[in-house]
Amino acid sequence: MTATNPLLTRTASIPFSQFAPGQIVPAIDTLLAQTEGELEKIRSAAGPRTYANTLQALDNLGLALDFAMGIVGHLESVATTPDWRSAYNTVLPKVSEFRSKIVLDEGLWSALKAFADTDEARQLTGEARRFLEKTIDDFRRNGADLPADKKARLAGINTELAKITNTFSQNTLDATNQFEFITTSGADLSGLPESAREMGRQSASSKGLDGWRFTLQGPSFLAVMTYADSSALRENFYRAYNSRGTQSPLNNVELLYRILELRQEKSQLLGFRDFSDLILADRMAKSGQNAASFVDGLRARISQHFDREQAELREFVRSEFGIDPSALKPWDVAYYVEKMRKKLYDFDEEELRPYFPLPKVLDGLFSIVDKVFGLAIRPNSSLKAWWDGVTAWDAFDSRSGALVGHFYSDLFPRENKRGGAWMNGLVSHIPADGDEMPHVGLMAGNFTPPQERKPSLLTHDEVTTLFHEFGHLMHLLCQDVGIRSQGMDGVAWDFIELPSQIMENWCFERESLDLFARHYETGERIPEALFDKVKRARNFRSASFLMRQLGFSTVDLSLHRSYSRERDGDILQYCRKALQPFSPLPLPEDFAMIASFTHLFSSPVGYAAGYYSYQWAEVLDADAFSRFTREGFMSPAVGKAFREQVLSRGDSADPNALFRDFMGRDPDPSALLKRAGLA
Repeated sequence: MTATNPLLTRTASIPFSQFAPGQIVPAIDTLLAQTEGELEKIRSAAGPRTYANTLQALDNLGLALDFAMGIVGHLESVATTPDWRSAYNTVLPKVSEFRSKIVLDEGLWSALKAFADTDEARQLTGEARRFLEKTIDDFRRNGADLPADKKARLAGINTELAKITNTFSQNTLDATNQFEFITTSGADLSGLPESAREMGRQSASSKGLDGWRFTLQGPSFLAVMTYADSSALRENFYRAYNSRGTQSPLNNVELLYRILELRQEKSQLLGFRDFSDLILADRMAKSGQNAASFVDGLRARISQHFDREQAELREFVRSEFGIDPSALKPWDVAYYVEKMRKKLYDFDEEELRPYFPLPKVLDGLFSIVDKVFGLAIRPNSSLKAWWDGVTAWDAFDSRSGALVGHFYSDLFPRENKRGGAWMNGLVSHIPADGDEMPHVGLMAGNFTPPQERKPSLLTHDEVTTLFHEFGHLMHLLCQDVGIRSQGMDGVAWDFIELPSQIMENWCFERESLDLFARHYETGERIPEALFDKVKRARNFRSASFLMRQLGFSTVDLSLHRSYSRERDGDILQYCRKALQPFSPLPLPEDFAMIASFTHLFSSPVGYAAGYYSYQWAEVLDADAFSRFTREGFMSPAVGKAFREQVLSRGDSADPNALFRDFMGRDPDPSALLKRAGLA
């Protein structure tokens, strides 16, 4: 180990080009020892217990270790190699074991209780009082009062969960990359728009192949499922996508059983009925039963709309195509839904692509956040990223001119990058650090890539996803708290989706669209007639979309509240049956999407027992945006209020209080249904 190992230096100017797999194990071993020393310093602090030598010291525990593991985990998700993965898999159990033991450390727990019994602790107010109370609650809830043998078992569970959920994630990535469809026959492309054909041709060319190549990566998969005329081709893709993680050597099914078993054992060790009650105890829902009641209540309110939409689809395929609706299969739904939308609204998503060149979309997004939220974004060519095509940016406070952070945008699919779209924080600057380090984060996606003769042209759905992820990023960049644990990472997951989901609203307003929706060749804005189609089609099959999400939330809560392998049998069939009422058509017997559901199973917690958070936050976002609609959705005054009362405050106050600060009242439960046209 030498002092030149870049993983040992926490910095906002992250030297991505200098990182190598061989640095990972020695760096993490060094940082684990360093963090153990920091922990011992808290345990054995001389003199009386104080906020500084106890709570504040705990808040800063393991800064360097967290930074290094953040870098290592990030690069595993966006630029993995066999050597990098091997090193990551070596250090992950060590770090997981160490982290799980922090809340189980008797010396640390004694120090916290001793401080809580001081006059200084009793006189704490505001954020510091919340920090103390939440810390004590977190330690108790996570086993600090358990006897030694149960603490040892709990630490073992946490370490095993970290290992096998990581394996689940890696298996899903590898299984996704394992599938490809290559053809030299133009007949196979029937129905596909030119953008999809060119994407397929370019993908084949990148592999040195003739013809066209299609994969299970988002843009490719969705194009086939939505437009390919061949039902057999759509079925091929559907079955491949929904069977990922079920075949050796990338089989996740036994991992599913083990993850659920460990989560349940952990919950009962800690005195909770099930994993949902454990996880939701400090979130807005408070319990698994409350979350389930919320989901069931939404389902009841939209069921008749869902049934009506399926009847309309059946009648459409019968009258327009002469097809017996009973012959439809799940891989036919997206195809005929697109035909139906075209018929009803004379609207095809592909019509919008030319108006959404990615560079212009980013320009417009940044213009909106500058005008509304006071955040100015500028490119930073001096910061080097981890891959060609990844761009670095600076974020400034528009009013003061102060630098608040850096971020990176990594927006196109690669075989060494996991699927989906996400935001990560790499550095959270807290003034108590005593340094001037800005926040550092990134947003990643798998959007339609540029072609040889065209820029990246996005679908409207991809535009809303981009805005969504930037909302998360803005939450990081705008956080202004004095306690690290109260930063964005500490925000309850059923509140943390509010800043991301509210950003999607600007993708549907004429004034904001005109800032970026410009034809890539002519510069013309979206024609009024086309914009009218977008507005009219916005709530097309909105009940079906919401029911799909509620299905995921239902199966998530069912798995973590009531599923038993002994009683309920095969988990794939159990999940298929649980999801069936939320599906427009009968699901095939081999339907196994749960085996690649990374939201629930790619980390020890993630969205497990918390997928309902998306719908919960949709209610909050629909209601909160009503203030923008009422007072001006491009209003700097309303944006300033949202930034100061929500974005900047992280977890420094109860989420319900933050919402009331902004809206002046509690959330309106009907706001989401009103916006979706389902009230």
